[in-house]
Amino acid sequence: MRVVIVAENASTNKGGEAFDPLHYFRVLRSRNIEAHLVVHSRSSAELQALYPEDCDRMHFVPDTWLHQLLWFCEQRLPRRAGEVTMGLLSHLYTQSIQRRLVRQLVRSHQIDVVHQPIPLSPKYPSLMFGVGAPVVIGPLNGGMEFPPAFRSRQNYFEELTIAVGRQISNFCNRLLPGKLRAETLLVANERTKQALPTGMRGTVIELVDNGVDLSVWRPVAPVAKEPNQSVHFVYVGRLVDWKAVDLLLEAFQPVAAQTNAILEIIGDGKLRQELEAVSQHLGLTDRVVFTGWLSQKECAHLLQQADGMVLPSLLECGGAVVLEAMAMGLPVIATNWGGPADYLDSTCGFLIDPTSSEAFVNGLTDAMLKLAQSPELRLSMGRAGLERVRQYFDWERKVDRILEIYKQTCGKKPTQRIGSCTG
Repeated sequence: MRVVIVAENASTNKGGEAFDPLHYFRVLRSRNIEAHLVVHSRSSAELQALYPEDCDRMHFVPDTWLHQLLWFCEQRLPRRAGEVTMGLLSHLYTQSIQRRLVRQLVRSHQIDVVHQPIPLSPKYPSLMFGVGAPVVIGPLNGGMEFPPAFRSRQNYFEELTIAVGRQISNFCNRLLPGKLRAETLLVANERTKQALPTGMRGTVIELVDNGVDLSVWRPVAPVAKEPNQSVHFVYVGRLVDWKAVDLLLEAFQPVAAQTNAILEIIGDGKLRQELEAVSQHLGLTDRVVFTGWLSQKECAHLLQQADGMVLPSLLECGGAVVLEAMAMGLPVIATNWGGPADYLDSTCGFLIDPTSSEAFVNGLTDAMLKLAQSPELRLSMGRAGLERVRQYFDWERKVDRILEIYKQTCGKKPTQRIGSCTG
């Protein structure tokens, strides 16, 4: 099997979807499968340091003046508006260069399958068509809105931009028909399947988008806490509005008043100073720690010392941190909306319904209190979460499935195919 993984970003430092293409490449190469990675050069130094023996299999799109201009403009718009305007233009420009690189690789290496795992949005058009080999796109995950009770967190300009973007997405996907012509499209859930552009002719397969590298996220044997020891909750993620860390701080105030728990905020973002001020205003300065950004290795080490994870995000299509915490044997409290609802069940954590701000905050508080006051519950939920991850979300098992999908895709007869499928 000869594979090209094509993505704008592949990195351990950028978080979110940038992990996915790197994991596919990493696991395929660990199995001695001929895999090539085509990404933007912004990650070149990191990737070459991580995989020095595979430098000849990594191919980089240069960072041009146009990339820099589009990025500059994107940073000055609201996040989601910037993503569907300047971000989309930058992504398509990168893909236009990648498409030429991929066609060259297909010809020179007799590539069997081209796989484009990101961007996750089902609406974004793709330029991966006519590359000379069958194309797999996804797993995609999107089609989300804020919960109805929290729509006010999205400003009018951002809401209008997204609505217009979605209306013209079908036209864009006909103009740039990578998704329409792909042999296989992978979707994480039914919600994303319904958001796909109309007119597709490929096979649609459901496959979870996130996974866990169990060589990094490993639990340690639980140690019984002394009665006076603090229960340690953690949040991991960017400090941005839709993550609802302000509501987490509000929910933690009564927990801090009734228990000896502490809350550690791991991550950074434009709201950090504002959230630190909220923590101070709520009288939580000595009970809430803002740690900042950590590498995967550092974060895994810290989670080994934690007792529970809380992710109050209101717009989380995936939520890899939920799976990583479960892999560490931690119970998880998360929002019953989007990705976390696909990962958690009542055996390994709490899903809090976002029906209103007050109800959501109270739900977070109640769940944290239950975990803080019951070591037995923390232990049983942690064990159940670890078993669930091993059974359904291990990256090794995920690549087993993706190889089956590659072979199934190779069995089709795409137009202008150059490579030949081999086992």
